[in-house]
Amino acid sequence: MDVFERRAIIEERVTDHGEVQFADLAREFGVSEMTIRRDIEVLQSAGIVRRVSGGAIAVPGTAFEPSYGSRAGHAVDSKMHIAVAIAERLSPGETVILDSGSTVASVARAICGRGLGLTVITPSLTVATTLADEPDTTVILAGGIVRPGELSLIGPDAERLIAGYNCDVYVAGVAGVDAERGLTEYHPQEAAVKRAAVSAARRLIVGADQAKLGRVHLVNIAPLEAVDVLVTDASADHPTVLDVQTAGAEVVLVSSASASP
Repeated sequence: MDVFERRAIIEERVTDHGEVQFADLAREFGVSEMTIRRDIEVLQSAGIVRRVSGGAIAVPGTAFEPSYGSRAGHAVDSKMHIAVAIAERLSPGETVILDSGSTVASVARAICGRGLGLTVITPSLTVATTLADEPDTTVILAGGIVRPGELSLIGPDAERLIAGYNCDVYVAGVAGVDAERGLTEYHPQEAAVKRAAVSAARRLIVGADQAKLGRVHLVNIAPLEAVDVLVTDASADHPTVLDVQTAGAEVVLVSSASASP
């Protein structure tokens, strides 16, 4: 695990639990407490945490959503394997909604060079620019308000545009997947755009690394029964994987090991 992934996981721990202890993190990652203190200092400089005696706490008012940069640096190999598996399940000529977020940004990169000739509808500036020059691909960018740092489009205009199309597939990135609460997200307006996408598509593919399984966040998107395919790097006996299968969805398990897709 490199320093960026370690710091992303520390940020996630703080945002989920409100506080962390230096000693606990040092044991978990197999590094010295001094190394963890340096990580915390970097996160404190970014305004994400506040250092206290023996550890750190979340900064009030951050809405407990990790930054896009930290999410993009977390589980990079797993996300690429997830992305390739999702790209392999898209058929030529389909109309596909590609979500915002770091996991689906990886899906956009995995689509490049496959010659699928997709029509892509997206609220993500990152996805749109990634696929803008892909041959035989039409990219429709949702209108709306740009979220700073996220480069996603939110608001009523984005929701209306997506809701106005009849799509084959929605490839979703979510913050949490839980048996009882279903798919959840941090940000209410992001969740509203995702709900519009769920309604607009015949098939829902969710890409989620194992850290998101069993998690519940602020806003509901859809029940677990809405999911057609879950692609994850979790193990076959993970409780949430079993719950998703019980709900009737296909589960595709990919490797989390570092390897070229």
